[in-house]
Amino acid sequence: MQLHAFSRPVVRACLAAAVATAGLLGTGLAPGARAAADNPYERGPEPTVSSIEAPRGSYAVSQTTVPALGVSGFGGGTVYYPTSTSDGTFGAVVISPGFTAYQSSIAWLGPRLASQGFVVFTIDTLTTLDQPASRGRQLLAALDYLTKSSSVRGRIDASRLGVMGHSMGGGGTLEAAKSRTSLKAAIPLTGWNLDTTWPELRTPTLVVGADGDTVAPVASHSEPFYESLPGSLDKAYLELNNATHFTPNSSNTTIAKYSISWLKRFIDNDTRYEQFLCPLPRPSLTIEEYRGNCPHTS
Repeated sequence: MQLHAFSRPVVRACLAAAVATAGLLGTGLAPGARAAADNPYERGPEPTVSSIEAPRGSYAVSQTTVPALGVSGFGGGTVYYPTSTSDGTFGAVVISPGFTAYQSSIAWLGPRLASQGFVVFTIDTLTTLDQPASRGRQLLAALDYLTKSSSVRGRIDASRLGVMGHSMGGGGTLEAAKSRTSLKAAIPLTGWNLDTTWPELRTPTLVVGADGDTVAPVASHSEPFYESLPGSLDKAYLELNNATHFTPNSSNTTIAKYSISWLKRFIDNDTRYEQFLCPLPRPSLTIEEYRGNCPHTS
């Protein structure tokens, strides 16, 4: 009969667990799934390594051209967006090319990211020689156009926006995030900027460098960018292995995988993607180094 001396609290605990589980099952949710289902910004099916490495995600994508003559503050571009209207609005990302380059140099990111559940705007700059500060302003002008005037503005949640860019466009990404702290995510790709300190940033930032970059060597660009970001900020540094400054100009699974995960985690607040960012990815055939703070706080 010694069992009766401790059985009541144990029984109560077991009953409580059973009731909680039954409640979840009654809603069609497995234990632990309620938190994810309560996120109104979650888009797309449960992610897997295969789904974030795939050339296309679950959404069919349409695109529309934005002529330079029809906008001000940037050079026009191409908008890629999920064709579906059944999932409500989506977060949006604007992407800038680098020095002397056009939107065609980063066009592969448009449909790849959009098919995962984002509206993506790859832009041309006012001139191909524009410096990072100018590219930062142009990224913001493009975001404003996208959310206020574009034909797809009704598909976008204007409170969930991010910026990306290659080379000087990557430097412009940092400039844009510095100017507009409400941005949810920033990803400079082999970024170039003479300003290497960014303690003002409040936007979760994934800095992507390349071990073989001789145009914007990581030691004088990407690494100082990352190290200067506030310690309290959600941040990461991904250094690509066996890569060059121009690696982001071609379809790249590693760039896509971690960009998708970062954008999903911080633009959509989708913690299902935390598993791909924390624990920190280890060095591999495609990753020279990965640094970051885990677990993420925002």
